[in-house]
Amino acid sequence: MNPGTLSDSIQLAVAPVFLLTAVAGMIGALTQRLARVIDRARVIHKELLNESLKDSIRISYDEELQSIAKRGRFINVSMVFLVLCAIMIGLTILELFFAETSSGKLMVSNFVLYTFVAGVAAFILALISLLIEVLIASYSIRWKPHA
Repeated sequence: MNPGTLSDSIQLAVAPVFLLTAVAGMIGALTQRLARVIDRARVIHKELLNESLKDSIRISYDEELQSIAKRGRFINVSMVFLVLCAIMIGLTILELFFAETSSGKLMVSNFVLYTFVAGVAAFILALISLLIEVLIASYSIRWKPHA
């Protein structure tokens, strides 16, 4: 193990870590969004137990619950893609590091290409799922008070 080679290996393997940092930030943001969705659903469920609730408000709450359920599904889909992305990028890092250190020179297998592309594709799909969730949230806002 040449220290120079080891240093180069670490530099090469650490480059995809920046993508992992973005993934970690997005997972944090999605966790917060999911918590807000769950909290809102709990409030609506509690309100629906009120028997003196007007039918128009009850219908509005039911529609909001449907919207919240869609949002929760898209957040979960996005979370799955982010975790898949993190796994693929982690495998890419391991492959790059071991390919460099095991032979003393860079002998990258085809798996590096596949895991990196799969990781980036999963990241893009997570972003698309997040965009859909944000659009559902923004279009479900009620601008006028209940009658």
